[in-house]
Amino acid sequence: MTKTRGGLGTTVVMTLVALLWISPLVLLVITAVRPLSDFIANGPLSWPGTFTFDNFADAWGIGNFATTYRNSLILLVLKVPLGVFISAMLAFALAKLRIRFGTAIMYTVFLGLTIPIYITIVPVFVMARSAGITDSLIGLIGPYLAFGIPFEVLVLQSFFRQLPDEILEAARIDGAGAWRTFLTIALPLSAPALVTVFILDAVATWNEFLFALILLNSDAHKTIPVGLLNFQGQFSNNNTGLAAGILIAVVPILVAYTFLQRWIVGGLTAGASKG
Repeated sequence: MTKTRGGLGTTVVMTLVALLWISPLVLLVITAVRPLSDFIANGPLSWPGTFTFDNFADAWGIGNFATTYRNSLILLVLKVPLGVFISAMLAFALAKLRIRFGTAIMYTVFLGLTIPIYITIVPVFVMARSAGITDSLIGLIGPYLAFGIPFEVLVLQSFFRQLPDEILEAARIDGAGAWRTFLTIALPLSAPALVTVFILDAVATWNEFLFALILLNSDAHKTIPVGLLNFQGQFSNNNTGLAAGILIAVVPILVAYTFLQRWIVGGLTAGASKG
């Protein structure tokens, strides 16, 4: 009986937490499907008197999503695979290879996790301007890699450490070098962790705002988060249009998390178990 009460209490608490957690998304959806006049007259927490889907059509044009979606996808394709591959190489070397100053390199990489992004804005902008890569998607790749690699190395190194040394040693006995062992043995065995960091890095790249705001100027190169600023005017805010625009922006992220959450959780916890 005690276990039953405990189970019921836990279920109730978890249900309340889940409802509280999802309430911002529900409020966002309700705001996106109501007229702006109804939002202004009755407030954001009221139930809409009428519903409309015109906000989505208007938001697509105001947010210039045809361009910002393209730019964000280009940045995703260019940066994420490169960052994951570099992180995998470094993590494998730190976890399984005997390299000089390996411990110092590891702590130097992880030191990147402690550096706030805000204090690097001015140096990054000055370097990008000196290199002539401001207002271009290429100029964002360097900062994105610098702040994405430390976390990815942390996750992947933890996973690589769990790979049996016997398998790697057998590959060496068969004549495989470090590169071949990494590409043909380590990478296929680390698929769950690779998928996890790929998804998390893709989400972070898709949502990144600060560097994109500082380095991108023209509308032709803006990414989705920067394009959402178009909904804010000097004297008024298009709140319902902004809500619709945010939903348009986060649809790929919601779909990815819905179908790939098992990979994300499995990849993050795989390195924590002892083999």
